[in-house]
Amino acid sequence: MIKQAETYDVLWLKTKIIVSLFFMCVICNGQQKAPVNVLLILVDDLRPTLGCYGDTLVVSPNIDRFAQHAAVFERAYTNQAVCVASRYNLLLGARSTSTGLYDFGRAFRDFYPKATTLPQFFKNNGYHTEAIGKVFHVGHNTYNDEQSWSVPHFYDLVVEYADTLKRGLTREEALFANVPWNEANKKEKGAAWEHLDVDDETYADGRVAKRAVERLEELNRRNQPFFLAVGFARPHLPFSVPKKYWDLYNPLDIPLPEMQSHPENSLAFANKRDGEIAQYRGIPYAAEEDPFPDTLTRKLIHGYYAGVSYVDAQIGKVLDELKRTGLDKNTIIVLWGDHGYLLGEMGMWTKHVNHELANRIPLIIHHPDLQRSTKTDAMIETVDLYPTLATLCGFELPEMQQPIDGKSYQSFLFGNGSAPRDHVYHCFPRGGKLGRAIRNEKYRLIEWKSLDKEEEPQYELYEYGGDLIEKENIWRADHPEFIKLKNVLADYPKPKQMRPESKPI
Repeated sequence: MIKQAETYDVLWLKTKIIVSLFFMCVICNGQQKAPVNVLLILVDDLRPTLGCYGDTLVVSPNIDRFAQHAAVFERAYTNQAVCVASRYNLLLGARSTSTGLYDFGRAFRDFYPKATTLPQFFKNNGYHTEAIGKVFHVGHNTYNDEQSWSVPHFYDLVVEYADTLKRGLTREEALFANVPWNEANKKEKGAAWEHLDVDDETYADGRVAKRAVERLEELNRRNQPFFLAVGFARPHLPFSVPKKYWDLYNPLDIPLPEMQSHPENSLAFANKRDGEIAQYRGIPYAAEEDPFPDTLTRKLIHGYYAGVSYVDAQIGKVLDELKRTGLDKNTIIVLWGDHGYLLGEMGMWTKHVNHELANRIPLIIHHPDLQRSTKTDAMIETVDLYPTLATLCGFELPEMQQPIDGKSYQSFLFGNGSAPRDHVYHCFPRGGKLGRAIRNEKYRLIEWKSLDKEEEPQYELYEYGGDLIEKENIWRADHPEFIKLKNVLADYPKPKQMRPESKPI
């Protein structure tokens, strides 16, 4: 009997050890029993112009330091290169082609009243959820979603000037203040840049960082996990940035784009001239001057880089506070750019196209159990962040009213599997047609077709080498890569019609 009892004791001890090891393995794979916080940092118009992505001109020490303990996705893509849609893609986990939400002025709850947004999902699972700065796009007849947050959204400006001589709202300020388009477009254009000797908090991003630091101190005292979204405006136009960040760069060191003309054989409507950049004073229309003079091109690029350095400093304040409070030990941090940006390449500026530089984004993910830096060329879409964050925090996604197009990268992040995607999918409507794109390792196929009527599609096929500029549309009907990618595109659902505009609030 003694031997039998000892055997049972040994078996029980072995069982306890096995169970303990099992839970240790679960923790190591990101499925912690204790709730993990989420800090989601959103940056407007930020392309991968960062030191950690290999840019040798930019000054971005804070993001670069953060990347040393995170997974850096070098092949991350937005699902649509415009602020409002890209944020719906993120916060709903659904592509524009699945929802029909391609443009400003479409309130998603008009069409999905019971949708569960990413922060709302965490709120429903016991988290305190909070938004500071630009998270949902607010402006252009588009508004915040109050159901997503535990406390009222702390809003701040996207377009602003410190110049005390300026009087009244400019055109872009009015649009972001939800002044109707026809009224806003009657207003004067504002300057495309400003570099006054002012402190960081003169502009919104400094105030957003200050508020985030204050809230982290308070959240650290609460006995509740949190989902905190902090959205920064720069480097969005206008390049209103304190002078000290402009002074980080010598204008003579700023290279000009090598190619400032349309890609050869490209479809004219698929390219961009004018648009957002021409909403600012002193910017010529393409009919007047194309491309821009070198002095103007260099000034705009200078302003963009100054904006990146300014926002890098503000993000550094937030990350420093997270570490000071000790919250970094139990917080997933995601830094996400909503879409890419063109800085005169092919003569194009800002976004709103299906080209590479408008769609490739910075995406950096830190998990407290991953302390080493990992750079990966695995392809990932914005919509993948919704299920990835849910599973990293130990949740399964239930059925939702909105479609969930994303795939979880949890296992991949912890080295337990290959990347879920070997290509990405994105779109943009231009010229009365919808361009749907498939991008794999080396090629991008874009199918252009009307949403409203039956017609033969038009195609663009681009091959990428050492750079990320589309030089020539090489499409032909018998091209092997076209045939391959056309079949891939055919497997995707038929795109939804564009939703009608919502009534202004």
